[in-house]
Amino acid sequence: MAVRQLDEKTVTTLVAEATLAPSMHNAQPWRFRFLTGERLLLLHADLERAMPRSDPGDRALHIGCGAALLNMRVAAAHAGLAPEVRLLPEPQDPLLLAAVRLTEQTGRARDDELARLHAAIRQRHTSRHPFAEKDLPEDVRTMLRDAAARESATLLFPGAWHAETVLDLIRDAESRDVMDADAREDLIRWTRLGAEADTAVDGVPEYAFGPRKRDGRAPVRDFAGRRPVADRGTTTFEYTPHLALLSTSGDGPADWLRAGQALERVLLEATLADLATSLTSHALETPELRLLVRDPGSGTGQVQMVLRIGYGPRGPATPRRPVSDVLDIV
Repeated sequence: MAVRQLDEKTVTTLVAEATLAPSMHNAQPWRFRFLTGERLLLLHADLERAMPRSDPGDRALHIGCGAALLNMRVAAAHAGLAPEVRLLPEPQDPLLLAAVRLTEQTGRARDDELARLHAAIRQRHTSRHPFAEKDLPEDVRTMLRDAAARESATLLFPGAWHAETVLDLIRDAESRDVMDADAREDLIRWTRLGAEADTAVDGVPEYAFGPRKRDGRAPVRDFAGRRPVADRGTTTFEYTPHLALLSTSGDGPADWLRAGQALERVLLEATLADLATSLTSHALETPELRLLVRDPGSGTGQVQMVLRIGYGPRGPATPRRPVSDVLDIV
């Protein structure tokens, strides 16, 4: 059977959809390189977009790149391709996070479950708005747990006592940031205010901040801080937020990449189920706090992300860099 040549338009589309993934402060810490003759798409970390103060070990950077990798796999499956992924393929090159060979689909290699998620890639946006005080049905929780498990991760919906502990840790982290100028530096670098928000290609623009929280207990990071933002308003958020903890068995770069893929798979499934989502890593940005977030019953697993899930408005799309800035084709 003749193997079709992958044209530049197809590769560009795959990367464009990969880059719609979430990343810490929308820093988009990735670069792609396509080796045409080998049909090989390489994913590299972009350390110029790292956050040495908020993410000194580059854990969040890897999670963001893992989310982009999952999007790319979904886009490839939708395009009739079978992505064969190797994580960290070159030990001597730690910036090369994944190599993806884009082979032709056959009946046995088809991944219809991945392709089914394609419509959600452009619909998924982080929502920093209040969610309804409405419970998540058990079948929805099961569906989201299964999505994480498909990517070798665990999604836990904590009980009331555990959720209260997580919320307390997030509030402690927020208080720490208010007093720590270094902690605020990364946030200020990656937020876009005023006219800059209209032309930004990265970062979190002010129109995506959402309203200020007047009351309620939802964990929503205030990207404005003490800086004024016009026409933002204040409102009450939910008092009983639905949290989910995404964890992996290990805690190295490969685990972080798996966590990113699991995170995006959960988010895409949630989007198809008409759920709104937001993320917080506030309570996970220091090793000491991360240990306290774990399931108090088992005490196992490494929590990589705290998700807030519910029924409410989806947030606006945030800017993305042009594909020409992140993709080289050779």
